[in-house]
Amino acid sequence: MPEANRPRVRLTAREMQLIALFQTITGAYVEDCIIDDKNDRIIFVVKQGDVGLAIGRGGRKIKLLEQVIKKRLEVVEYVNDVREFLINALRPVRVQGFRLTEKPDGRKIAVITVDPRDKARAIGKNGRNAEKLRLLAKKYFDIDNVIIV
Repeated sequence: MPEANRPRVRLTAREMQLIALFQTITGAYVEDCIIDDKNDRIIFVVKQGDVGLAIGRGGRKIKLLEQVIKKRLEVVEYVNDVREFLINALRPVRVQGFRLTEKPDGRKIAVITVDPRDKARAIGKNGRNAEKLRLLAKKYFDIDNVIIV
C-alpha cells in the first residue's frame, strides 16, 4: 500500500503527549497511538523495524513506560500488508493461515487460523486481543471483522 493510501491518523492532545513520551524514552518512531480505556491499555503502532527498539532489552523500556503511564502498553509493528500487519499484532501466537474475504454486501472479513494450543492466547482474556485486531484492521485496512479460528 503506497504512502498516499495510509489512513489519516487524527490524534488528540493526550495521544500526542503519549507519543512524545514514548519516542523520547524508546527512540522508536510511533505511527499511531490508540487509547483503549475499555481494556485499560494503550496500543502504540510503531514504524516497521522499530519494535525491538520500542520494547528494549528484556522489555526494560516498555516496563519503565508502563510504570510512568500507569497503564498496560502494547506495541504493534506497522506493515503495509494486511496479512503481515495482523500477524504482527498477534505475536507471539503462531498463525497457521490467513484469508481475506469480501461479502456480497461489500463487507471485508479477515479469518486468521492459529495453532489450537494458542487459540486462547490469540483471543485474549475477555476477547481483548481479538478486539485489538478488529480495531486495527478497521482503522488501517477498512476490514469490518476479524475472526480467529
